[in-house]
Amino acid sequence: MNVEVTSVSKQPERLLEAASAIQVITNDDIRRSGAASLPEALRLAGNLDVAQKNPHDWGISARGFNAALANKLLVMIDGRTVYTPLFSGVFWDVQDYLLEDIERIEVISGPGGTLWGANAVNGVINIITKSARDTPGFYSEAGGGTELRDFAAVRYGLKLRPNVYLRVYGQMADRDNAAFASGAEAPDSWATRRGGFRLDAELPAQSTLTVQGDIYRGSEYIVTSGIQRVGGGNLLGRWARSWSADSDMSLQIYYDRTHLVDPITNQFGANQNLTDDLDTYDLDFQHRFPLGFRHAVIWGFGYRLTRDAVQNAMNTAFLPARSDHQLFNAFVQDEITLADHLVLTLGSKLEHNDYTGIEAEPGVRLRWSTAPNQTLWAAVSRAVRMPSRYDRDIFQPRPPPVVAHGSKDFISETVVACELGYRAQLAPGFSTTFSVFYNDYDHLRSFGPVPGAPRQFSFGNNLTGETHGLEFTAQYQVRDGWRLRGSYQLLRENLHVKPGQIDLFGGRNETSDPRHQASLGSSWDVARQVTFDTNLRWVDTRPTTNGVVPGYVELDARWAWRPSDRLELSLVGQNLLHRQHPEFGIAIPRREEIQRSVYGKAAWRF
Repeated sequence: MNVEVTSVSKQPERLLEAASAIQVITNDDIRRSGAASLPEALRLAGNLDVAQKNPHDWGISARGFNAALANKLLVMIDGRTVYTPLFSGVFWDVQDYLLEDIERIEVISGPGGTLWGANAVNGVINIITKSARDTPGFYSEAGGGTELRDFAAVRYGLKLRPNVYLRVYGQMADRDNAAFASGAEAPDSWATRRGGFRLDAELPAQSTLTVQGDIYRGSEYIVTSGIQRVGGGNLLGRWARSWSADSDMSLQIYYDRTHLVDPITNQFGANQNLTDDLDTYDLDFQHRFPLGFRHAVIWGFGYRLTRDAVQNAMNTAFLPARSDHQLFNAFVQDEITLADHLVLTLGSKLEHNDYTGIEAEPGVRLRWSTAPNQTLWAAVSRAVRMPSRYDRDIFQPRPPPVVAHGSKDFISETVVACELGYRAQLAPGFSTTFSVFYNDYDHLRSFGPVPGAPRQFSFGNNLTGETHGLEFTAQYQVRDGWRLRGSYQLLRENLHVKPGQIDLFGGRNETSDPRHQASLGSSWDVARQVTFDTNLRWVDTRPTTNGVVPGYVELDARWAWRPSDRLELSLVGQNLLHRQHPEFGIAIPRREEIQRSVYGKAAWRF
C-alpha cells in the first residue's frame, strides 16, 4: 500500500490514498509470474479481462466491451499513447518491451478521461520503465520450450558521465502455432525482433532529461490469409523540473511510426495486402503547484497530429486513403483539502478533434481517509470514445457494389460512470480493495441497413445501455516468504437498441465478456535460493454473436533456482490443466485454441 503511483492524479501518491480502482503490477510480480509478453503480465491485474486469441493477438479490456476490436482502454508506455486510429484500439502484437526493465504497470479500471482524454473510457494502463540509472551492467536471458520455441535478450547499462546514464537492449522471440478444436495445428506462428535505448540525465536546477526510443519488426501468420508483417519505431524526449515536493512541470514530445501489411482474402478467395503507415507527432505539457493551503492544482495542454496512409486491398478499403487528423487538448484539476482527512478533486479535460469538434470530460472525486490505513472514495465522471477510421471511412468490398461501410455521421460514444470504493491495510500482512460501479453508455456503435439503399449496411450510434458490477482484490502474507493474492470480478451488461433503430447483432457485437472472473495466486520462497509461484484463474462463459466461448479454469506455475546472485534458472508452465482451450472468438471449426506451454529460461547479470 506504500507503492507510489501517478496514474490517478498525474502526481505521486501512495497506493493506499489513490481514489480509484487502481492495481499495481511490480517488476517482481512480472518476473515471478513467468510472463513472456506484456499481455501475459497483464493477467496479474485482477481488474482486467485478458483473453488470448492466438499466439500473437489478444483481447484486453476493463469493465466490459472486450469485443473483436476492443477500443475503450487507453494504454501508455512511458507517457506515449499506443493505439491505432484505424479502430481506436491497441495492436498488442507490437506492444512489447524487455520485461526485466519494466518498473511497474499501473492499471486503472474506470474512466480516466478527465486527465488522460479520449478513449480512456473503461480504464487506463500505464506501463512505466526503469530509469537508466537503475539498470547498470550487463543482463541477458535466453530459453525456449514447446509454444514459446526460443527467445533471447541482452541489455547493457553504463554511466556516460556524472549524472548521465544510458542503456541499450535487444530481444527476439519465436512462438509456435496454436491449434484448432480438432487438434490440428493452426498456421499462426509469430516471430518478433526489437531493440532500443534509454538515456537519463540529472541536470542543474533540479531538472531531468529523458530520451528513449525503440525499433521493431515482426511477422505473424494469419489463419485465413497468409503472413502479416509489422514494423515501426518511436523516439521520445521528456524534460522535467521540480521546485519542491508539490510543485513541478514537464514537457514531453514524441514521434511514433507504425507499418502494417495485412493480407486480406477478397470475395474471390485471393489474397491482397492492405498496407497502413501511421505517423504520430505528440506534444504534452503539464504544471503542478499549490494554491494556498488547501488547493493543489495541476493543469496542462497538448497537441497530436496523426498522418495515416493506407494502400487499400480489393476487399477492404479506407476512403480517403490518406487521412490527417489533429487533436488539441487542455485540462485542469484542483485537489481541495476540505478537512484533515477529506479531499475533493474537481477537474475537466477539453479536447477538439476533426471528427466531432469539442468534447468535454469532467470528473469529480471525493476521498475520505477514515483511518491512517483505510480509504473510502466516490467518483462521478464522463468520458468519450472518439470515432475511428473503422467507424467512418471503411468500405467492404472496395469495388461496387459496396456491402458494408462506415458513416460520416458517426459521433463519439459516451459514458457517465459512478464508482464507490474502499481500500485498506487491515493488518500488517493483509490488504484489500473493493469497488462497485455503474456505467451509463450512449451512442454506442451499431450495425444495420442503410435506409433507401438495398443490401447496404453501415455503422451508426443506435445502441445505449448500462453496465454495473464489482471488483475485489486481496493480498495476504501468510508468513515470511509466502504470499497469497486473490481477485474476483462481477460484470452485468444491459445494452439495447434505441427505439425505432436497428442493430443486426442486438448489441452483442460490441461485447464479449464473461460475467464472472476469479484468480488465486501464490508466491512461495521455498528456500533462500528457490521460489515457486502459481496462478490459478477461472473465467466464466464468454458470449459471442455466434455461440459462446466455454468457461475454463487454468493454472500457470513457475519454479526458479538462483545458484548465485548473478544467475537464475527457471521452468515455467502455462495453461497446465488442459491440452488446449479457446479464450476468444465465435464458435466456428477454425476458431484457434491456446495450448499448454512449458519453457525454460536462464537469466544472467553482471
